[in-house]
Amino acid sequence: MTAVTDDIASAFEGIDPADVPETVDRAALERMRTVAVALDESIRLPVVEYRIGLDPLLSAIPGIGDALSAGISLYIVVESARLGVSFTTLLGMLARISLDFAAGSVPVVGPAFDAVFKANKWNVEAALQDLFPKQASDNAAPEDDTGDAVTIPVTTPE
Repeated sequence: MTAVTDDIASAFEGIDPADVPETVDRAALERMRTVAVALDESIRLPVVEYRIGLDPLLSAIPGIGDALSAGISLYIVVESARLGVSFTTLLGMLARISLDFAAGSVPVVGPAFDAVFKANKWNVEAALQDLFPKQASDNAAPEDDTGDAVTIPVTTPE
């Protein structure tokens, strides 16, 4: 079980559910991350060292595969709404699922698109960023501070 948890944690950069405040449902965050990893990165392709999930495999089933995948993806949106993610972030999450559904439904190229477009992982990251903006920015890579900035004072004419 630890290897699975480690794989899920390593798939996401930024916020670890163990670091979130006690008032937040940590189990819900872990469930969201588990669904995202299952759909987007649960299978490692050995030769190319790339990860795909169940989403492209479901996309290969004509007619119902993408609808099933989109339905499972909606769990992340519903759980995010329950946790208090903002309306605009929820709309972005729904847009990613819609794009994933539409492009994944295209015969032949749809499964390839689903292998590359990781909507669920991005949705979980968007939810975490919305819920914990300070922690997400603290865990981000530091900006390049070369000291080359120039400040130009601006005054208004009197």
